[in-house]
Amino acid sequence: MTEPTRTALVTGGNRGIGLEVCRQLAARGIRTLLTARRVDKGREAARALAEQGLPVSFCPLDVTDELSLTQAVDCAVRELGRIDILINNAGVALDFDVRGLDVEMTAVRTTMEINAYGPLRLTQLVVPVMRAQRYGRVVNVSSGLGSFSRIAAGKLAYRLSKASLNAMTRVFADELADTNILVNAATPGWVRTHLGGIRAERSVEQGAEGILWLATLPDDGPRGKFFKDHDEFPW
Repeated sequence: MTEPTRTALVTGGNRGIGLEVCRQLAARGIRTLLTARRVDKGREAARALAEQGLPVSFCPLDVTDELSLTQAVDCAVRELGRIDILINNAGVALDFDVRGLDVEMTAVRTTMEINAYGPLRLTQLVVPVMRAQRYGRVVNVSSGLGSFSRIAAGKLAYRLSKASLNAMTRVFADELADTNILVNAATPGWVRTHLGGIRAERSVEQGAEGILWLATLPDDGPRGKFFKDHDEFPW
């Protein structure tokens, strides 16, 4: 029996780490659905990759909108036939220069909606598809700023969202312990992207490496863990 062609759904895929993850997954022959909130930017990014001969298509996705989430999962199943890999990459950082005591609650709520609640709901929607096919890999793109070993002053909304994403990783991994669905979190480090800025120490290729490793783990790979590249990172 031949192995099925693997498929992937990537959120926030129109630029930065998400775009690089889409490129590298597709370069490995994985049919990749690039999703993004901005339809024009997402379609443009997917078209550019497809013109390179890579198996990439586009579907709009706003992770804060329930209808958009369900439609994206339906789109993935319709276009790809299955969902083997889910990369929860979409994220925002709205309070990097604001003290926790001063951050506005609108920024906290927006950050949590995009960085934590969106991935939570999308995973809930995708896992039944993975259960039916008896295979799945879920990678939550987190941050060292959400690690309790490194929490300090500032960036409160962002830290809360990534710490929540880490907690979700552990909960889902434990609940799926009797399946072939592996759930892990990755920190890409400080990467030269729109979010990380031009002074960041790592390239998008370096930031994507650990995410790609977790996305393509063998059946006996780790589950419910937090990594930077191939090394475990403290929660």
